[in-house]
Amino acid sequence: MKAARFSRFGGPEVLEIADLPDPHAGPGQIRIAVHAAGVNASDWKKRSGLMDPDLPQTIGYEAAGVVDEIGDGVSDVAIGDRVFGFSDDGAGQAELAVLSHYAPIPSTLGFAGAAALPAAVETATRSLDQLGVCSGGTVLISGASGSVGSAAVQLSVARGARVIGTASPANHEYLRTLGAEPLAYGDGLVERVREMSPGGVDLALDVAGSGVLPELIELAGGADHVVTLADFAGAQDHGVRFSRGDSGRALHALAGIADLVDSGHFTLPVAQAFPLTEVAEAHRFGEEGHIRGKIVLLVD
Repeated sequence: MKAARFSRFGGPEVLEIADLPDPHAGPGQIRIAVHAAGVNASDWKKRSGLMDPDLPQTIGYEAAGVVDEIGDGVSDVAIGDRVFGFSDDGAGQAELAVLSHYAPIPSTLGFAGAAALPAAVETATRSLDQLGVCSGGTVLISGASGSVGSAAVQLSVARGARVIGTASPANHEYLRTLGAEPLAYGDGLVERVREMSPGGVDLALDVAGSGVLPELIELAGGADHVVTLADFAGAQDHGVRFSRGDSGRALHALAGIADLVDSGHFTLPVAQAFPLTEVAEAHRFGEEGHIRGKIVLLVD
């Protein structure tokens, strides 16, 4: 099969499309013929040498496609089913991928839209579960217009929470369509939030990692009411929980998102789609930042 891979660390130019042996589904796993794969910031961190030191490495944590091989003990899917999920070995940007955690693709989505879901939905759900976001509370989401932030907004609204989200002014109307009350980030954040919610907020989620943890702690009434997804050093300095996948993934979110998608209460737009052969260009586009929605790779 053809797969995205790199044999040295560096910029997007180190990526190549290589011919690799076909993977096979083991016990409890399925294999899919990949139609689309998501692209994430973790991909270029991995490519840059900030994660796994081994070489060469394949790439890609999320994929959508059609089941073409089923491992022992799997009874919840059939050959030909459309599914999306997480690549077990970080090799989703390929013609074939092995998945252990997967769900049926929502009926209203194509492969590209489904490939955009896994990482954003799992990450947002995990952080909201850790915060305890529920009906009647007010949650402040810092960095609300990106893929994870917009997922967190919509999932919070679905839980019945009031959502205040920070974003650049160009994204304020977009946040309103998701159900959030938008405001600008930057100096004066505490004052702006208190104008909208005089008593502060019940909970706060830091998606952007822009150094606002002290302000979020003040607004939420303590570090134990704040979770960050992006500021590891700040979390240590201020006693805030840093949410990471190895501390317990919210894999139940994959199966739970279909009803929200199909009912029109959840959307995650595809910002740009690239052919698998243009994986380097997809990385360049992603690293430029300020993207609304997800980047995906399409596999013929």
